[in-house]
Amino acid sequence: MKQLPIIERALTHGERVAVRTENGEHTYRELVVGSEIVAAVLLDGTQDVQEARIAFLLPPGERYIQTQWGIWRAGGIAVPLSLSAADQELEYALEDAQASAVVVSRELAEKLQAICQTNGIRVLNVDDLPRASAQTLPEIDPHRRAMILYTSGTTSKPKGVVTTHACIQAQIESLIQAWGWQSADRIPLFLPLHHIHGIINAMSCALWSAAEIEAFPSFDRETIFRRVADHAYTVFMAVPTIYVKLIEALESLSVDERTRIVTGFADMRLMISGSAALPASVHEKWFELTGQKLLERYGMTEIGMAISNPYLGERRPGAVGLPLPGVEIRLQDESGISVNGEGVPGEIQVRGPNVFSEYWRRDQATRESFVDGWFRTGDMAVIERGYYRILGRSSVDIIKSGGYKLSALEIEASLMDHPAIDQCAVVGVPDETWGETVAVALVLKPEDELDLESLRHWCQDRISPYKIPRKLLVVDELPRNAMGKITKPAVIKLFLRT
Repeated sequence: MKQLPIIERALTHGERVAVRTENGEHTYRELVVGSEIVAAVLLDGTQDVQEARIAFLLPPGERYIQTQWGIWRAGGIAVPLSLSAADQELEYALEDAQASAVVVSRELAEKLQAICQTNGIRVLNVDDLPRASAQTLPEIDPHRRAMILYTSGTTSKPKGVVTTHACIQAQIESLIQAWGWQSADRIPLFLPLHHIHGIINAMSCALWSAAEIEAFPSFDRETIFRRVADHAYTVFMAVPTIYVKLIEALESLSVDERTRIVTGFADMRLMISGSAALPASVHEKWFELTGQKLLERYGMTEIGMAISNPYLGERRPGAVGLPLPGVEIRLQDESGISVNGEGVPGEIQVRGPNVFSEYWRRDQATRESFVDGWFRTGDMAVIERGYYRILGRSSVDIIKSGGYKLSALEIEASLMDHPAIDQCAVVGVPDETWGETVAVALVLKPEDELDLESLRHWCQDRISPYKIPRKLLVVDELPRNAMGKITKPAVIKLFLRT
């Protein structure tokens, strides 16, 4: 019987170690055998579960992989749930997906018990499944639905993004080629496994390549530092916030402690940052500390990864690079005309086998998200010296002021370079004269003060390159102390006006 490609590859990897957890080592053969058991239980004597939605709530590790593969091998659609989700979020996902069953671990069973009982959903405890299987498994066409991942729901209720087996394979193979994955690779896995970053970029690429995963229930800085110092990894993937926290921790260590850890980071083959924009200052500080130039890329739930800085070549801070293998990218302006010149903003549109098939039970939303076969991401970008640079979401991150299109993300990145600023958020607010003005909420570092005049000059020097005119005023009623300094740690508002 023909197997799904990821299962066929796992069979050839055989006795190689696939996953390490606090409970020990687990081989590729163990993953395949475990997935057969899960599939047999789900089938329960039937031939095919016919794309039934099977949700699962499991920590990273061998049981997660066996369950995901088992759902696929039974003919089901896998719906991974968030370990940190609130009860109402879990209930929403289960109801929207119309899940017929949920696979849980013993320690997480109570979290779903009441929800599943109320909704009549079958609960399977992965720790109590039988240890042998004689069930004949169905042959799965690669164009069948494989997985539903839910969007963050920042602008509306979360939508279920449906990907097929062929789509998932295209996403994996593109990254294997672009990032040079190999069987000798070893990667820590602490990213959430209800997001594409953890499921595809880290876990699935590693398993496709016969690489080795060390799975953690969550990010544990001290353990990661210890393993990095032991040269346990060749590939490392994290989000910008984690890199910021790692930098802070490294700078607090003694020289000897820092050197051992930094040497471990320096010896890695590849380090990647994703899921949010990486401030250029963090990119530069990480290079200064470790000698590693972080690889930044661009993707989303609907398309997997689409654009990436090169594995071999210039990794440019503030840019996301070039289209990945097999992915087509175009920029279009508001009138639907393709943007070809450099420095001209346009919406990123994507076409290729990596693109999802549909939003679950949302036909209209699916239709509205495509134009002539191109997926409309809603993200704005420009091309600069051949590389794509993300400006932000067209709906919330692009501020239209006085005829200019200003990127809230870039203004935030500039302000975060100020030594006194700990956090900031930029939004557009209505203005009769300018259409919108830029409002900035700042939180100062606990021991710092900020002089208004120096901040004005900082904004003029640092933000104006991002297409805000030179004549920039900072005006508002600001909380200040008797010496004219902005008080700490107050949140302040700044209105930047031309």
